[in-house]
Amino acid sequence: MDRLAAMQTFVHVVQSGSFSAAARLLGIGQPAVSKTIAQLEARLAVRLLLRSTRGLTPTEAGMAFFERARRTIEEADEADLAARGAGAGLSGTLRVCAAVTFARLHIVPHLGPFLERHPDLDIDVVLDDHNINLVEAGIDVALRMGPLSDSGLTARQIGECRRVVLATPDYFARYGEPASPTDLGRHPAIIYSLGGGAHWRFERGAEQQSVTVRGRIRVSAAEGLRESVLAHQGLAMASQWMFAPELASGAVREVMSDWALPRQELWAVFPTGRLASAKARAFVEYVQLLLARADATQG
Repeated sequence: MDRLAAMQTFVHVVQSGSFSAAARLLGIGQPAVSKTIAQLEARLAVRLLLRSTRGLTPTEAGMAFFERARRTIEEADEADLAARGAGAGLSGTLRVCAAVTFARLHIVPHLGPFLERHPDLDIDVVLDDHNINLVEAGIDVALRMGPLSDSGLTARQIGECRRVVLATPDYFARYGEPASPTDLGRHPAIIYSLGGGAHWRFERGAEQQSVTVRGRIRVSAAEGLRESVLAHQGLAMASQWMFAPELASGAVREVMSDWALPRQELWAVFPTGRLASAKARAFVEYVQLLLARADATQG
């Protein structure tokens, strides 16, 4: 059995929902499709498809095999393109995972030019503030913030920005502005559990100060932090990326700028054990270009 051809047949069956539709797409007879699937299930010793009057449904094992087979076919196609010197012609589907707020502000609005450059490419953006399993989710590349907890990941840093203490002018009019870390004890903080929690560490030259802030609002997603700050409910520690539009417009204002916080890192993370695809590499380069332009504008 040609394993790659069998994978292609199975992927067509799952995507089309029937043996007959897959046969038409492949230009072969339906019995040949049925035989290929039966041989594939026999070789793997597992049921891949459930057959019913309503059609074909992948089993759990079948869905897992489908995702990996689809990836294998795409990588084989990319290898062919690279060998022919046509690597610039990206095609297929690129699955990207990124934090919700970062993607909403800095990635999604700028997908148009990238797609225009690659008319045969589709992008599936998975928005999630948590670190999902890239292989199980079929992700080509994830954009992750902060230090990487898993040293076994295939990753490279593609950007960083300052973290700042900020709030709205209305908040500062009511509570005043902190001038040093010790002043934060008199301010209600919005605590972001994924962004350092309640422990904030500052540096100014050789001087270091760590404070534990207090606040009655704790959020687990950046969107919650943004909404709380913009509703004048407290001050927060956040990356400049998270509040880029509001910092530019003056809707929020940075304070204590003479004190430095740990910088926010951005990493491109690829599935372990697999080379980054041409699509993923091109997308990461595009994101780096977007961030460089944003830095130049802010500067």
